[in-house]
Amino acid sequence: PEVLVVDDSLTVRKITERLLVREGYRVRTARDGAEAIQMIGVQVPNLVLLDIEMPRMDGLEVLRSLRSDAALASLPVIMITSRTTGKLREQADALGVQAFLGKPYQEETLLAQIHASVGLGQPSEATRPAS
Repeated sequence: PEVLVVDDSLTVRKITERLLVREGYRVRTARDGAEAIQMIGVQVPNLVLLDIEMPRMDGLEVLRSLRSDAALASLPVIMITSRTTGKLREQADALGVQAFLGKPYQEETLLAQIHASVGLGQPSEATRPAS
């Protein structure tokens, strides 16, 4: 499966990309929401990991855009953000986010959420070679 990691922090993008590649995922990265929307328009990933606070287009705007497009409305999105206030969580939940994780995230928690969102079951299944 392919995951699009959207975060304005280069460090977060690189750390998350390395983790997911190690688990057998294909990974693309975007610096902000506008770049993410452009990339999704070219090729739809299986899942989006999305920060909230970003320049040009924030994560909630991206999520609204995805949910308003019939072809993308069911695309799984996991929010990963340093702003974990109840209001932001409520907004993300109302827009149909699969999970809402705080930064720094626990690798095991993130992987479990990703596996559940893309229908792979337990994390160890992602590391099995494709047949």
